[in-house]
Amino acid sequence: MPNGNIVVTEERGTRVITLRRPGKKNAITQDMYREMSRAIDTAQNNPDIRCMIITGGSGVFTAGDDIDDFLHADTARPETLSNGAKFLYSLALNVKPIIAAVDGASIGMGTVMLFHCDYVLASNAATFSAPYIHLGLVPVGAASLLMPNTMGYQRAFAMLVMGRTFTAAEAHAAGFVNIVVSPGHTEVEARKVARDICRLPAEAVAASRKLLRAAPEELTRRIDQEAHLFGERLKSDEAIAAFNAFANRKKR
Repeated sequence: MPNGNIVVTEERGTRVITLRRPGKKNAITQDMYREMSRAIDTAQNNPDIRCMIITGGSGVFTAGDDIDDFLHADTARPETLSNGAKFLYSLALNVKPIIAAVDGASIGMGTVMLFHCDYVLASNAATFSAPYIHLGLVPVGAASLLMPNTMGYQRAFAMLVMGRTFTAAEAHAAGFVNIVVSPGHTEVEARKVARDICRLPAEAVAASRKLLRAAPEELTRRIDQEAHLFGERLKSDEAIAAFNAFANRKKR
């Protein structure tokens, strides 16, 4: 069913969560975070849903947080910021396999969420970045834990501290992309992977996945630590200057 800019469908035991805000490159609003959380949370105790796919459709994954929406929430309705935190908790506490289909740019939260996924497909036109540093901010979503564990400290430093962008080939070499396919084919291939997972014994998949992943408590603890530092950094001179520069660019 359509939920504004998030569309949730189900097919053969797979729940597909599609970001659909093409005019804004699928930039994520607080409402979109809430709808994605709901889609993940309601799958947890549903035995008919064996796995999930997160996709942005053809040509783009997501530009990350919608900065205008983020700033509005920060200044006018601070409580809405919990929608982003709730989404991160939904990912950390999720027990069902999640497949990501990335065709195009994956920025900020778009890249962070991939490290909570179990299988990632990317087109060779995909790019990956988490440029929080350019806004005077720090990583979120347990990225400071998951990225070094997945691709090593040096690559994580390049992405999180230097703000470097990775190509699909570099992401594959770094180990957080499973396979690279042609543009326009990520969702089709993701559905094939989902069918493979759905044919496996569900309880064995759940138990094996639990053994492979960091404990949810460890993830949520790091999410909270990062969030505390993130909140402090939002008040810093560096962040204020970066957001003012962004606002001035928007006015031109």
